[in-house]
Amino acid sequence: MIASIIRWSIHNRFLVVLATIALILGGIYSVKNTPVDAIPDLSDVQVIIKTSYPGQAPQVVEDQVTYPLTTAMLAVPGAETVRGFSFFGDSYVYIIFDDNTDMYWARSRVLEYLSQVAPNLPPNATPTLGPDATGVGWIYNYVLQDKTGQHDLAELRSLQDWFLKYELQTVDGVSEVATVGGMVKQYQVQIDPAKLRAYDLTLQQVNMAIKNGNQEAGASVIEHAEAEHMVRTTGYLTDVEDIRSLPLKVTATGTPLLLGDVADINLGPQMREAFQSSMAKVRR
Repeated sequence: MIASIIRWSIHNRFLVVLATIALILGGIYSVKNTPVDAIPDLSDVQVIIKTSYPGQAPQVVEDQVTYPLTTAMLAVPGAETVRGFSFFGDSYVYIIFDDNTDMYWARSRVLEYLSQVAPNLPPNATPTLGPDATGVGWIYNYVLQDKTGQHDLAELRSLQDWFLKYELQTVDGVSEVATVGGMVKQYQVQIDPAKLRAYDLTLQQVNMAIKNGNQEAGASVIEHAEAEHMVRTTGYLTDVEDIRSLPLKVTATGTPLLLGDVADINLGPQMREAFQSSMAKVRR
């Protein structure tokens, strides 16, 4: 057999040379156009549902959020495995599909079933889909530093959350920019329990007073001199003094009781996480 191939090649040198040139050109074309992934994505096709349920214990999160979501996601077409994890204040549900499933088709199916089960969750539980990227897409870490010492951690975190993050998300292929660490500025209301008892108030009343005092209201218009004037009230809280001035109730003597009378209000950092860097995920 081999001798016959050699004899045929000797008598057909032109065809052999032509086939050799074609193979070389095909190899060069393949090398230039075949996408090469330095870190192949071997992870499963999965969709993540993250639900925040602030202030609740893991068992409560499991019973009221994770279990309803996992049972509902079992009916998603093409889902092979559904895994649920409950933490303090957070729930994660992983829906794993077959490897041949299109990622965006899977996300649309999960979103469809999520819209059906979301009304049955607690009012404070807010489920959201994770980014359309996998763990292998976590390819870049960076740290935002101020070597001049003119900005503190709170200012750096604000710069990251309100400027740099949005700029990075416009880069082609970037799916998510996850920020961790730093100091997130927040208004902190530290209530004195003894004063609550003294004024016969509950935390629910204080909570509702803060919510009701941080709203805007709009009405109709007033026509005057052939012009329409819009009527609205501005009620957003802008600083600590606005929060201190929120009314809670009227005492027996007719004096209004303000939030600053039963609590200390100031600006402070949110509870920090373990890492102090930022991550960028890229679609793969």
